[in-house]
Amino acid sequence: MLYYEHEKENRRKGASQLSIIKNLKIDDKMKEKLEYIGLDLNEIPETLKQNHDIKIRITSGIDERQFKQYKFINVNDIDILISEANAFSELKEKYENASPLYTYLNAYEEDNMEKYYTFLKILKKVDIEEIKKVEKEQELLAKNIPFKVRFNGNYLWSIYYSERTDRYFMLVPTENANYATFFYLLKKKIESKKNDKIFVPISYLDYAGKVLKKSEIKDIENYLWLFTKEYPSIYEVYNKKGEPSIQIVGETDIYGKVKTIYKLSYETSKEANKFYKLLKALFILQTELPHYYKFSTNIDNTGKLEIYLENTKIEYDTLLEFILEQYLKSVSLKEQAQDDIEELNNRLEQYKKESVDLESEYIAKEKQISTFLECKKSFFGKVKYYFKLGKKSKHHKKDKNMAEEIENQNSEKEKVSERKKEKVENRNYTLDELVASFKQLEEFENQKKNIVMDINALKLKNKNLKKKIENATAYINEINQHKKSIFEFWKYSNKDEMAALEEGEEEELNITKIDKTFNYDNDFEKFGESIDRNQRNKLTDDELDSVYLAATDLLDLINRTYKKQATAKEFSEKLKDLKINKDIDEDDIESDFDIFGKLSNDKTKLRSIKNKTHRETPRNKYQILNIQKEMKGLDLKKEIVSVVKHIKKAIKKNSLDEDIFVYKATPFKLDVNELQTFSLNEESEIEEFLKKDESKNKFYLYRIRLNKGTNYVGFSNIIYFNNKNMTLPLGMQMSDKILIDLQSLELNEINKKDIRKIQFLDDKNDFSKINLKTIEVEELESKKKEKKSKNKQEDNIED
Repeated sequence: MLYYEHEKENRRKGASQLSIIKNLKIDDKMKEKLEYIGLDLNEIPETLKQNHDIKIRITSGIDERQFKQYKFINVNDIDILISEANAFSELKEKYENASPLYTYLNAYEEDNMEKYYTFLKILKKVDIEEIKKVEKEQELLAKNIPFKVRFNGNYLWSIYYSERTDRYFMLVPTENANYATFFYLLKKKIESKKNDKIFVPISYLDYAGKVLKKSEIKDIENYLWLFTKEYPSIYEVYNKKGEPSIQIVGETDIYGKVKTIYKLSYETSKEANKFYKLLKALFILQTELPHYYKFSTNIDNTGKLEIYLENTKIEYDTLLEFILEQYLKSVSLKEQAQDDIEELNNRLEQYKKESVDLESEYIAKEKQISTFLECKKSFFGKVKYYFKLGKKSKHHKKDKNMAEEIENQNSEKEKVSERKKEKVENRNYTLDELVASFKQLEEFENQKKNIVMDINALKLKNKNLKKKIENATAYINEINQHKKSIFEFWKYSNKDEMAALEEGEEEELNITKIDKTFNYDNDFEKFGESIDRNQRNKLTDDELDSVYLAATDLLDLINRTYKKQATAKEFSEKLKDLKINKDIDEDDIESDFDIFGKLSNDKTKLRSIKNKTHRETPRNKYQILNIQKEMKGLDLKKEIVSVVKHIKKAIKKNSLDEDIFVYKATPFKLDVNELQTFSLNEESEIEEFLKKDESKNKFYLYRIRLNKGTNYVGFSNIIYFNNKNMTLPLGMQMSDKILIDLQSLELNEINKKDIRKIQFLDDKNDFSKINLKTIEVEELESKKKEKKSKNKQEDNIED
């Protein structure tokens, strides 16, 4: 412990500095620390006495801990300044209050006494073990830079660079929480080895722009955000020779919500610029033509980011070929669109002509009823009406035939005439030409949509006109029997007018109708509450118990029983394991009857499900299976057979209200004859699988679209707890899985692809090795199998 004996008194009396120093006492622990770093306060090394001019330009608004450069720096090129400031103070304050390290070590000058005391206080706070941790970290960094570049202790290095004086310096605040990096650097400087370097981040320093320009790096950040939905971390990393490289570390979606980390490294401007140009080109395509381009990402077997359009990987070296291919595609689509426009215009003209004819016919009916109402007052008027009507009808028929003839002639002319095709030269096309071509295609497609809207409007109009003419004809047939008026005629003829065409009658142009599908983020909570409520009402206690067993390690035995593959030996071995692993002591495995059953004998005991408390007892597989000391393998078989029957009955009581996607990660091909648990969330399914089986470098992920009406059971709260006290929260807080009987479904593969994901062997270790996991994704669609004939037994499981 440090003692300041008579310090104030000596100062008041003007005692000499030497006498004060003699009164200072340094305890054994402090001496041990000084010996460890090799510092003798009575004989300061010359390397620590050097005082270089340090000047740094301070600009407001820059985060000094947003490290952009990582370097190997010779320890002799780093000066140490100590600042009377807090570690979280602004850089300007720390810099203005900083002094060279030697002023804190020299106690023989009166102006330095307070600083000397401060140094001893800092020395007292530091822990040798913390210094050793930094030393070990630097030894590892000297051999291998972490995959993520940054490391846990990087924020402890407050090393800056003075461009004016071309010097590095460490700024050590006196009010700090950790001084390990300071004393480690001090130790290295005292050792004074010629080529001793440390790997550290440089604070308050922008990119040097030696591999990529600063503006290009900023662009890359934005480009990668578009494709990965995450901003990357981009570093300039200098090796021991001082050679720079650009290293980009980020995270990207690879399938739905499944993410992986990736890393890109470029040591030359040529390679980095290739990547920059590739990103820029694809960025332009996706932002300028979002209806045509949506790029996806994956990683290769080294963890490098890859960009895909559908199943085609896009690379810089094949970019010209890709642009040419896409340009030719746009030309083909434009030609098809123009053909469609021509055909649609012909149809539109037909509907227009039909509309004119129908309007003429309806007006004729209207005039007919007006004339009749005028002429029916006398016998001669009726005769006059008859002859007039006959002539008009004949004339109308003639006009109609002429119109049809003209229409046929025009149609023949249009078939004979050929539209000029766009000539495509066999040459390279620029990105600008590609965008312009697709913009023109977009105009054609908009034109097609407008024509389709006009056709639909005319179809509706013509359908209404036909109905009005039909009603008008019926009205005229009744006119001799009743007193009618022209107003009643209008009302009667319009009585069946349609506001819009019925579904299916409208023209559709490359439009896919999207049915409502379950969305995990938006619908899971509501889904969980709904299924939990239904299962509490619909499922019996036996069914709830049996479904719970499917959520345990018994599912494999349940499935082997379901498929009639389980042997007597398997039941015996499983029973032995159950007895060994039973939660209660062996002495409690007795045949005594439990008079409490599933009722809680302690109604005051509170449990929690994700911050929701209740007083319910969890289901117990040993209790459900009635595991007893004298139980035999055959007894367990009977219990499992009964469980299978209850599960099948439970599944039939629930059906989906909407289409839903479910996911299953497995090391083996999916067995379509089993009862299988599926997750509603692909990300959680993969993470759970990786935690259980980290050794598998390749596995399968099945994605199945279950249609509305598919039978299932959800692992809601009631599956895991009894609810005898009626306090169980409603929902699916325990699991996001459901149970499906795959035997009841027909599964068809619609897509297959490989994705890759990086997994760190030790997430807490910066220097952890990585495993690259290859995931074979199989996307399936399902439909219910046809029901078996009545003469076949549905639950044919032998006892």
